Amino acid sequence: MQEKILHELLNIGEAMLTNGSEVNRVEDTLSRMGKACGASQMNVFVITSSIVVTMTFSDGRAVTQTRRILKPGGTDFRKLEDFNALSRRFCKEPMPAEELKAEIEKIQNAPGERGKFYLGSMLAAGGFAVFFGGNLADGVMAAVFAVLICLLQERLMPFCANRMVFNLLCAVVAGLGIGLTARLNPYVHMDKIMIGDIMLLIPGIAMTNAVRDVLVGDTISGIMRLVETILWAGALACGFMAAIWLIGG
Repeated sequence: MQEKILHELLNIGEAMLTNGSEVNRVEDTLSRMGKACGASQMNVFVITSSIVVTMTFSDGRAVTQTRRILKPGGTDFRKLEDFNALSRRFCKEPMPAEELKAEIEKIQNAPGERGKFYLGSMLAAGGFAVFFGGNLADGVMAAVFAVLICLLQERLMPFCANRMVFNLLCAVVAGLGIGLTARLNPYVHMDKIMIGDIMLLIPGIAMTNAVRDVLVGDTISGIMRLVETILWAGALACGFMAAIWLIGG
């Protein structure tokens, strides 16, 4: 029974981690849920690529499981809010492993608000393009290419080994499209449109979480996440530079 519960605790920890949660939050959530199940001591170790949990009970028994995190990380505050609510409910009234599994799958498989995702991306890209000195045409074109980036995030990301590869490919595709559009339309500025659209891919939240992890004492996790975000940002820069070079900009 404890093994099944621990397996589901790893599932919720992995889901939180891959949806943008801080390492400290994942460790605290799993510790509280484990103690609600009757564990006298919880030893939880989380980094961006692995979760190790040991549940120790009052009779001396200990159960340990490890989970390797392979899925590229993202950010989904709606799912994080739902997982936090589920963990609080579980701590108040612990549920069987099968019921917990069903609740986790329900949150994971819940359809996203696709319309708001696309609309928000369009407004953000267009707004940043204008904010950084572009004209109205630049803002409109940035919003158009934001749709392309959203499609790539939906269709291409599942086939990429990691976020760095996706950022590189996405930047090349979007950069080529923006560059060709600027060549055909003299009223738009390639650099302003690129600035607006690159903001959709900049790992700002992940970098902020990395700094926070270091400040609260999770040094290993913070450094790993910081290195990841630097590589992601570098892949973006290389992708757009390659696109500019290919079109002769």
